[in-house]
Amino acid sequence: MSKKNNVISLTAEKKKRDDKIKAEAQLQSQEMAVQKAIQNTPSIKEIKKEFFELSIKSLLAALKCKDDYTWGHSLRVAYFCVSVGKEMGFSTDELYELEVSALFHDLGKIGVPDAVLKKPSRLTDEEFLEMKLHPSKSFEILQDFPIFDKMAINAKYHHERFDGRGYPEGLKGEDIPLFSRIILIADTFDAMTSTRPYRKGLPFEVAFAELREFAGTQFDPMVVEKFISCMTKEQSKNESTFTLQVIRGDFKKDAA
Repeated sequence: MSKKNNVISLTAEKKKRDDKIKAEAQLQSQEMAVQKAIQNTPSIKEIKKEFFELSIKSLLAALKCKDDYTWGHSLRVAYFCVSVGKEMGFSTDELYELEVSALFHDLGKIGVPDAVLKKPSRLTDEEFLEMKLHPSKSFEILQDFPIFDKMAINAKYHHERFDGRGYPEGLKGEDIPLFSRIILIADTFDAMTSTRPYRKGLPFEVAFAELREFAGTQFDPMVVEKFISCMTKEQSKNESTFTLQVIRGDFKKDAA
């Protein structure tokens, strides 16, 4: 082979090596780009969670438009419930379900007439019967959303009493869903401790005594003690705000 041909051959081989290296570099770059795109693309689970929480926020926005106090009350009840859920050792998924259930517990008040819902004085017997429909109305609003099936049940039964004298179905003891039993205590506690235009909220210690007095009749005794334990700890923190997982923001613990 002549010197000229040898040079041509070496040049061709070098070009092949360079082209191969370039192709491998491009392939590697493309693979990295694909991998990055996959990492930045929300998973189906993340997408479902996003739409799930958008649905929650939309329903709660409707409640806020109906009555700002009931909306704030629902946030505080959710905070109380999650606090006691942690005290009881619930899993992350259970705490999430409990929080959403508590946020939805009074959703049915959207269907209660303003004259009844916002009445500052004692309700008449007829008005009280109207108010008692709100847990069932919460269920009716949520029941057509399969993603809210558990939350709908928990909201429906949050006014059942441990002694079976509650509503809407008169369930008794452990036949009442546990989360409903927790919501009832948190709901009652917030009603007692919240300051309203027509009365001052009770101190925690007085509210605790009320819960204990009706433990075993209105309330689940075990949950009452867990609730008082966790709320005593929360009170000792001297924090004026709380946060939730589903609804973003810092919310005031004081209803006033």
